[in-house]
Amino acid sequence: MIITQRKEIAPWVKALQERRPALEIRVYPDGGNYDDVTFALAWNHPLGAFREFRNLKCIASMGAGVDHIMKDPDLPEDAVITKVTDENLTNDMAAFTLGLVLQHVRGLSEYEAQQRQHIWRRKAYKRAEDVTVGVMGMGVLGAHVARVLRQTGFRVNGWATAAKPMEGIKVYAGEGELSAFLAQSDILICLLPLTKETAGILNRGTFGKLPKGAYVINVARGEHLVDEDLLYMLDAGHLSGASLDVFREEPLPAGHPFWRHPRIHITPHIASVTDPETVVPQILDNYDRLQRNEPLINVVSRQKGY
Repeated sequence: MIITQRKEIAPWVKALQERRPALEIRVYPDGGNYDDVTFALAWNHPLGAFREFRNLKCIASMGAGVDHIMKDPDLPEDAVITKVTDENLTNDMAAFTLGLVLQHVRGLSEYEAQQRQHIWRRKAYKRAEDVTVGVMGMGVLGAHVARVLRQTGFRVNGWATAAKPMEGIKVYAGEGELSAFLAQSDILICLLPLTKETAGILNRGTFGKLPKGAYVINVARGEHLVDEDLLYMLDAGHLSGASLDVFREEPLPAGHPFWRHPRIHITPHIASVTDPETVVPQILDNYDRLQRNEPLINVVSRQKGY
């Protein structure tokens, strides 16, 4: 059963049918007897929808994130929750964040603004080796982003719940090392999973621990950011700017102050988009494992939320 309110369904149905023509695929809320359904493929489902499926054994996220599933208070206790991992997703995220970092370091947004005003004025710039990038969240996406930035020549630190050895990258761990991590981050990239602990972590207190003139990039979830605190720290001059790809409400409302702020760069949640063609094989693999009562891959911890 495919259960979603936002994803375009047709490409998913097509990708599943091409690889498994005999597989019965239904789309919520249609689909006959829900007691027949054991496997749900979900993205931003209507909260409470899973209550209708009494024999659900697996809830598979259509993307790398699972916060849209975890926030449902009526999750079936016995259902395994999975996510997708995909090399394309990982590479796309790294390319996108590298582009944002280079755009900031070389001042390209400022030159774009100058062009509109017919201003010819050069600005000094920093080289990669003179800039320290801090990556919050060292899972599959965050670790790869950190490695790509390091390979490009940036100094890179990471922050995670637990220490993690990485060549050329120092990973700070836990709340006790967050302040030290932030103090060195000229550019801060948020790639954290959204949990109760990380919601609102991009706030005035966090921003205040960054060096003056630091730049913030959020490509994780809109709920990580306290919107008012970002605006305050930008207008106070402590932050030099921000690039935001995710928002608390999407699409971003027309009247939101982010649209008008000269130092906020906005993109419509396109940093890394799941391609059904590349992830459907692992979803079908898990479906087959479920039928054989074998352990599933990419299982999410309910306790951790990721």
